Amino acid sequence: MSNKIVGFFVGIGVVLLGGIILCLFLGLPVLFLWNWLMPEIFGLKAINFWQAIGILFLSHLIFKSGVTTNTK
Repeated sequence: MSNKIVGFFVGIGVVLLGGIILCLFLGLPVLFLWNWLMPEIFGLKAINFWQAIGILFLSHLIFKSGVTTNTK
């Protein structure tokens, strides 16, 4: 196999591994904080890891509008 093909597959692997690590580092704090605070304060149910990832994604969609301000 040529070096370009090997490099392509290595790049895909790095991106996938980075995505998995990013999900863990962002999802686990949401999971732990939700399960620690929300049932005690508001009487809500505990959530699982994939629900924490969903909450993280939903909050990103809601609060990161993509609108930038020009500060000239």
